[in-house]
Amino acid sequence: MGFHNAGWFAYLRHDEKQDRPVITRALVGRVWEFARPYQTRVVGLLFTILLISGISLISPLLFRDLIDNAIPNEDRTRLGWLAVGMIGIPLLNGAIGVWQRHLNSQIGEGVIYDLRRALYAHMQRMSLRFFTQTRTGELMSRLNNDVVGAQRAISDTTVTIVSNIVTLIATLAIMLTLEWRLTLLGVAILPLFVLPARRIGRILRDLRRQSMEYNAEMNATMNETLNVSGALLVKLFGREQRELDRFSEDGAAVRDIGIRSAVVGRWFFMMLGVVSAVGTAVVFWVGGLLVLRGEFSIGTIVAFSTYLRQLYGPLMSITNAPVEFAQSMVSFERVFEVLDMPVEIVEAPNAQALPRVNGRIQFHNVSFAYDGLAGDEKIGLDEIARFTWGGGGAAHLKRGKEKEDGASDNGNETAPQWALSDINFDIAPGKLAALVGPSGAGKTTMTYMIPRLYDPSKGQVAIDGRPIKNVTLNSLADNIGMVTQETYLFYDTIRANLLYARPEATEAEMIAAAQTANIHEFIIGLPDGYDTVVGERGYRLSGGERQRIAIARVVLKDPRILVLDEATSSLDSLSEALIQEALKRVMEGRTSLVIAHRLSTILAADLILVMENGRLVEQGVHDQLLRQGGLYATLYETQFRHVEEETSPAAPTTMNENGAPL
Repeated sequence: MGFHNAGWFAYLRHDEKQDRPVITRALVGRVWEFARPYQTRVVGLLFTILLISGISLISPLLFRDLIDNAIPNEDRTRLGWLAVGMIGIPLLNGAIGVWQRHLNSQIGEGVIYDLRRALYAHMQRMSLRFFTQTRTGELMSRLNNDVVGAQRAISDTTVTIVSNIVTLIATLAIMLTLEWRLTLLGVAILPLFVLPARRIGRILRDLRRQSMEYNAEMNATMNETLNVSGALLVKLFGREQRELDRFSEDGAAVRDIGIRSAVVGRWFFMMLGVVSAVGTAVVFWVGGLLVLRGEFSIGTIVAFSTYLRQLYGPLMSITNAPVEFAQSMVSFERVFEVLDMPVEIVEAPNAQALPRVNGRIQFHNVSFAYDGLAGDEKIGLDEIARFTWGGGGAAHLKRGKEKEDGASDNGNETAPQWALSDINFDIAPGKLAALVGPSGAGKTTMTYMIPRLYDPSKGQVAIDGRPIKNVTLNSLADNIGMVTQETYLFYDTIRANLLYARPEATEAEMIAAAQTANIHEFIIGLPDGYDTVVGERGYRLSGGERQRIAIARVVLKDPRILVLDEATSSLDSLSEALIQEALKRVMEGRTSLVIAHRLSTILAADLILVMENGRLVEQGVHDQLLRQGGLYATLYETQFRHVEEETSPAAPTTMNENGAPL
């Protein structure tokens, strides 16, 4: 379900120390929902478990018959058949085991595929806010480490538990037929298995969760510092040792928790081994007395001792099953934590596709708050997930909704920090609106409202008179093209990056878009032309080249509404001139909202929107705003007048840093 901005961050402020979910019937049932598509294979897997367990029980009976009948009676034929049986049983078990492994891997790999797909799809639906609050490494950890752990829960842990249960029941049945008194004696030590398992099981489960969280932290550190941007920053500031120290700290935490888990587990199995040895010794002693008294044959005590080992092995494993199961279910918990995070930007139930629009953009009393958190407070994926499972989210969401509706704050919640306040404007179809104002005024935030990267906390945004909350997200995206200041290109060819906008576009359409963006001549001059790989984030290209490819990508999409950040201050004069010429062609006939940094764009605008501290303080055309003598007039006098006097085609100019984007 969707929820409002105030509710989201009230949600995040919920007490971090709430307990995580416990293993419940509902959790197990949810796990089964992922295994349900493979239920036919699951049945086949259970059948192989029954076969292997049943066949394994025959071997001790062969040994008993060998000792009690074949050898004393010197029966060579019987001896030969027993030898054949001793060879045939492991061969048959091995063949069935291969089949079992095939079914098991199909189930496990199928579940891991379904989980990853569900996680990836859910993350794709999350709002931009989610990605600004989490780190990529944490997301990768959930998609990789946690999903693999969840797969082990189904393909390894569950299969082992079922196999041991079947083996235990069958072994007990045969042992009872051989000698019920010794069987009861062997089972009498069961409480000694159970008691330590309960205590250590809780410890190992907590260690497992801590280990996963430490691994996620380590993955996040690697992801931040081993990509191109991170590595460049580290080298420019000479912080290699600092980052090594930070990584070492994360790695040490992973190492220490791994050592502790291994030692605790080893102590647990040592205790179980001692208990098993005591039980075996007692049974051998009593069984030996029965043999001496003539109540037991030697072959029977040998077979019984073999069955006893087959009993204690599964018994130890089943005793430890809650421990193993709890540890493996931690992975499912962490996967479900992400799947249960509410999606902030959602389509209305009756959302309709937005047809090709004329391009009228309207803001009606739009306000937006990021959050009221302290600036030094870190909110990561684990924290967000913890609030989801903490049980208090609904109340906080309710309080967030009450705030939106104007209810008074009770003093327990931090007041929202408004990035935008009561914004109203109307851009006519096909017109150019220039967005100006000092840094931090809210310009970029405003542009993010149009494609619903953020939803207003109050008010609404409409296109052609239709509130954008009532249209499908895909149809909205089809009508809007956006070029941000930070251009992102995939590690792929130029062709693939261009066709990302419209995969069905023809070669001619792609080339025409590149020509419009003044980048075609550069591309064909490359050794591989349009098949040139641009590198990580497009770093093999210059900033101007990346921006022109981004413009060509939007041209190929052919949207009716264009939103762009006209940031060219970091480019050389030639690149800036080429980009400005390209943008002029691209904006023709389209409704354009531009975060403007150049005087020529501002003068050409049909509407100038002047922002300050999240408020739209002025709007109008150049001459009108100058006459008002407000913020725009001040900006013009301090930043634009000398530009107007000095600007020439050969030396395009931009606003200084006070007019930089957010």
